[in-house]
Amino acid sequence: MVIAINTKITSIHGGEDRRHFIFEILSRIIQSHPEHTFVFIGETAPDQLLAASGNVKVATLGPRRQNPALRYLWLNVRLPSLLKKLKADGLISFGVGPHVISLAQLVLVDNLDYLFQPFLFTRTELLFFRTFVPRLLRKARAIVTVSAFGKSAISKQFKIDSDKIKVVHKGIDKNFIPVPSSQRENIKMKYARGNEYFIYAGDIALHKNLLNLLKAFSAFKKRQKSNMHLLIIGKPGSKFDLFMENLRLFKFKEDVSVLECVAAEETPALIAAAYAMVYPSHFDFFATQPLHAIQSGVPVIVSSRGAMPELLQEAALYVDADNFKEIAVKMMLLFKDEVLRNALIEKGKIQAMAYHWDVAAGLFWETFQAALPG
Repeated sequence: MVIAINTKITSIHGGEDRRHFIFEILSRIIQSHPEHTFVFIGETAPDQLLAASGNVKVATLGPRRQNPALRYLWLNVRLPSLLKKLKADGLISFGVGPHVISLAQLVLVDNLDYLFQPFLFTRTELLFFRTFVPRLLRKARAIVTVSAFGKSAISKQFKIDSDKIKVVHKGIDKNFIPVPSSQRENIKMKYARGNEYFIYAGDIALHKNLLNLLKAFSAFKKRQKSNMHLLIIGKPGSKFDLFMENLRLFKFKEDVSVLECVAAEETPALIAAAYAMVYPSHFDFFATQPLHAIQSGVPVIVSSRGAMPELLQEAALYVDADNFKEIAVKMMLLFKDEVLRNALIEKGKIQAMAYHWDVAAGLFWETFQAALPG
């Protein structure tokens, strides 16, 4: 069987997480099914580790322009023509794919940011997504998303039968583990002047509700009179400069450290050494950072909206993320109640055991097989 994989990431929004998902899922599927040929189609070659497998071929299709008409041409003329030449039996697309083909197609939809947070996109991007995504999802033989919250949102927004949408939770990387106390102390000394710290990990962007995080931290500091620090780590995102300008005016700015583009090998230890993670983002279909935290033995405070209650269940404290005072109250509660904090840590370790990349890859493959004719 020839399986075509449209690896084009259609938007920078969520691109890093999506690339990681593609690698973790497809690397396992490719290794488990040497009897099939997998053809990666995109503007550039895929990850070398994927391309190195004996049952993988690469077909680059040249750059796809940002103009909506030229995007349409790439997806619905050039790509289908190549699929015919390849004699593909099925197509896997991530984010966006062709909607004019009769070939069985599985589409991953891991966010609907263009609907929930349209300010992140240009007019051209919004025009493209609003025009073609509904057509694609109606045409696709199967849709995979990463949470029940995402499944419900897709079904309601596009009036698609929920049976067509399958949930495949992401896994948690094995390098997120608790660290020894000596290493924890070294990290606190290096990044927080030897003090305990709350941590946020993810895009450093205004739409991640980081101004409310600053307000909550301010309220916490005023009430507790502690030396607690706040570490914000990740890559600069939407309106990063505006966030930094707000931080410069922040009363407790000396106790806040923003670490841009932390090396991947450093991130697990920074999370594992934290007192707690505060992740106030609103609309995530799936947020990996809080899961990284609970597997590392770190309690988390998250929004009661989105997928987090589904993913974390009893292993987290939940807040109305629009209410910074409520976030501050939960931060103070964790700070004062060690029994509660330790209970959340133990629940978190158990909850983290539910997320495995091997399981995710198996479900993804089963969904694709079920979408094939006959």
